[in-house]
Amino acid sequence: MTANPAAQRPPRRVGRRGFLAGGLGVLAAAAGGGAWALDRYVLDHVEVTGASTLTAQNVSVAEAAGDGTATATTWSSDTSKISIETVSTGSGSDKITYFVADVQVTDATIVRSAFANDQFGENIVANPSEIASSVNAVLAINGDYYGFRDTGIVIRNGVKFRDSGARQGLAFYADGSMKLYDETATTADKLLAAGVWNTLSFGPGLVESGKAIDGVDQIEVDTNFGNHSIQGQQPRTGVGLIDENHLLFVVVDGRSQGYSRGVTMPEFADIFVGLGATVAYNLDGGGSSAMIFRDELVNNPLGKGQERGTSDILYVAG
Repeated sequence: MTANPAAQRPPRRVGRRGFLAGGLGVLAAAAGGGAWALDRYVLDHVEVTGASTLTAQNVSVAEAAGDGTATATTWSSDTSKISIETVSTGSGSDKITYFVADVQVTDATIVRSAFANDQFGENIVANPSEIASSVNAVLAINGDYYGFRDTGIVIRNGVKFRDSGARQGLAFYADGSMKLYDETATTADKLLAAGVWNTLSFGPGLVESGKAIDGVDQIEVDTNFGNHSIQGQQPRTGVGLIDENHLLFVVVDGRSQGYSRGVTMPEFADIFVGLGATVAYNLDGGGSSAMIFRDELVNNPLGKGQERGTSDILYVAG
């Protein structure tokens, strides 16, 4: 599929991190007590380098919902088949535009994660397309922005990076299954022993046992400094599972009148249910929402065609 004409890459703009750097710098200068915020939310804290290339050695190996218009493209190899559909519903101020990647793989471990600058730690960011290019990803979406927080269980490509359970997480298993789980009721080591290949820590869970989960419009992921509500009509990124080794990557554009208003959390859950998902999970959204296919930006973030730096991606290896 060709990239959206509006999604060509202009000069990089100041994103979340740049904005915070300027604001918190003034805060720190004005009051010595503000220096903690600069250190916590802006300055890089690299814990592991070469992080994206680490892998565990012991891990074995549609139609869119609703009325509207859709265009699609397909790609296949010996290990995966990918179909990407662009869906538009509604009109005017109620128009919604979203992108569905239907992904079928022969080996669950080619669905991987990669970190910005190949480093694990806090506040390390790069554009999703840059991260995707660095690992030769065929398809990628932004991940959970793990680097914005210091909690959560982070297992990536079979390797444990963080073990600090705090919220509802999503676990990808090496057998091709996917489950929602309570991070506070387990440990990273137990998950690895059970065959978990990747975890994501954002949420909330959207779909379980094929049904939309009640109450998702009441959940806030974080209450820490600088975080904004995930509720309301927002750009969204999510991942779901239809069956073993059959995944859905969905990105909804938003905050752009006449192009796409974004969706509420219940609406996002309904999209996944309509696509046949048995499990689905919400990832970082807003200006971070991005889908990359063969080094091209598929969606149109905020209607401006500009990516925003994030700490990680979920991708399908070539």
